[in-house]
Amino acid sequence: MKKVKITVMKKVSHDDLISHYENRISDACNMELGASFISENCLIPEGFCESAWQNLYPYVMTLSCGGEDIHNGWMKDKNTAMISCNDGFRPVSFYLEAID
Repeated sequence: MKKVKITVMKKVSHDDLISHYENRISDACNMELGASFISENCLIPEGFCESAWQNLYPYVMTLSCGGEDIHNGWMKDKNTAMISCNDGFRPVSFYLEAID
């Protein structure tokens, strides 16, 4: 299996939605912009957000097993994917890349 590098590319905060709908919580997201993680054997990297992992896991598994071109030409590099977590208030975009 290939290792998959996961890099935090972008964090967004929808403050209007947060103020209108969310019960304020502390430490909602601890992902740091530019942080990188390595998934080996399709396991969640240490310190990685469990909620985000649920969204990323199918793509990590595909890339780890040698799958390519996940969405038929969507990505310039067929060994990568750009996937976001499911937090509607603070979505985070992750760049996934299969590495040897």
